[in-house]
Order: sequence, then structure tokens, then C-alpha cells
Amino acid sequence: MADRQVIADFARSMGIATSGLRAQAGRMRVISENIANADSTAQTAGGDPYRRKIPTFSSELDRTLDAKVVALGRISTDPTAFRIKHDPGNPAADAAGDVKYPNVNSLVEMTDMRDAQRSYEANLNIIAATRRMIQRTLDILKA
Repeated sequence: MADRQVIADFARSMGIATSGLRAQAGRMRVISENIANADSTAQTAGGDPYRRKIPTFSSELDRTLDAKVVALGRISTDPTAFRIKHDPGNPAADAAGDVKYPNVNSLVEMTDMRDAQRSYEANLNIIAATRRMIQRTLDILKA
């Protein structure tokens, strides 16, 4: 009976860490999109450019694991003001010659990306440690 509990605990640990991997991978996709569009302009003169996206996380109950797991939640848009540069020769310039650029700060995005990478790596380490514990348990049971 205790063996089943140990197996269930290992599975739960792996499942929770895997959900963290998926959530952080989604976060990195959103951040990558922000970075890729950091210097884009509107398609039409005076129009709005790309607006920064902000990933959120949510907690869900995984009934199979009987545990709460993390998931990428709603992707919202950042309501902060666009950057404006005076560039009358730009096709995206408005009547006053001003061009709106995305409200994306590349330094912030790179910092967020590094944080997401570290969280991803932490979840990978949990999976690796759990696998080592499973292997060690099997070795003990074989002896």
C-alpha cells in the first residue's frame, strides 16, 4: 500500500513540474512576441502599433493527479501609453509627423525572459530529481 502512495507522490511531483514547464514555455512565447514587435509601427498612418502583451498564470485542479497545477492564464494587453517619435517621413506618421511605437521596453522583456528561463530550469530540475528518486527506489526494491 505504501508503494502505491510513493508512486502516486512521484507522479504528482512530475505532473506539477510539467505544468510549470508548459506555463513558462507559454510565457516565453508571449515575451518573444513582445520582443519581436518592439520596433514595429502601425500598418496605417496615425494608427496604433503592436500593444505589449502580459501573460498571467492560473491555478487549476488536476483531478488525475489530485493536485493543483499551474497553467498559462489569460493574456492581457498592457494599457500604458505608446512611445512617440517625431518622424514625418515615416509612412506610419500622423498628420503632425509623429509615429507611435509599441509600449514594449526590451530591457523589461529580457529581464522577464530570464526569469521565465530560470523558472523553466527549476521545473526541469524537479523532474530530474524525481526521476533520480524513482530510479533509486527501483534499485532499492531490486536489492
